[in-house]
Amino acid sequence: MSEFNNVTVVREANVYFDGKVTSRTVVFEDGTKKTLGFMQAGEYSFNTEAAEIMELLGGSMDVRLPGSDQWKTIQSPDSFEVPANAKFDLVVKQFADYCCSYIES
Repeated sequence: MSEFNNVTVVREANVYFDGKVTSRTVVFEDGTKKTLGFMQAGEYSFNTEAAEIMELLGGSMDVRLPGSDQWKTIQSPDSFEVPANAKFDLVVKQFADYCCSYIES
């Protein structure tokens, strides 16, 4: 899906890691949420509350998922899933344009 219709966009940005990671929240009519974001080069650790699917729209990153010591390279248009209440690590070497979908249980 290259565009979202009939949504509300939260005006204020989500800003992390001194501005190296930013996103905007998109709320759909049924109440589900996604974030559209951009990451500059860097190393990042994130904690999840809800399960999520991270879809790479541009660029690439290395990801270490919960319970693994292995790094996996993700490139556009790949995606990966992270369980709820988990931590995952990313290394972005140039940039990463992403869409994160939250999975409510």
